[in-house]
Amino acid sequence: MKSIKITIPSLIENIKIIESFIDNAKEKFQINDDIYGNIMISVTECVSNAIIHGNRNDASKSVNLELNFLENQLKFIIEDEGQGFDYENLKDPTAPENIEKSGGRGVFIMKNLCDEVDFENEGKKTVLTFYMN
Repeated sequence: MKSIKITIPSLIENIKIIESFIDNAKEKFQINDDIYGNIMISVTECVSNAIIHGNRNDASKSVNLELNFLENQLKFIIEDEGQGFDYENLKDPTAPENIEKSGGRGVFIMKNLCDEVDFENEGKKTVLTFYMN
């Protein structure tokens, strides 16, 4: 298994660093364009959530991003230093009563764009899996 890691302070402008990290991974691991877009949206959304909701925009706290490259899949592991969240009971952003609300769509988007989304460590750690073939 190949693995690359990056740690960023919790500042929303550091999303640019994450985008560069994904672009580098695209070249390094020959990620095809079909899943590249899904990876870019899902991983940046997840890191944004970690910065804003997990670490509460506290620049003294970090977000870790690790990419594990397995034979036929990519796993992006995003971890923050926050309190976690109740990922079992998220409101459905497509339900009529929630359409008007801002927020709450990130996990829904990730679940639609990734092959697997797993939460660990009370929601402080998210694993996004993409199949390569």
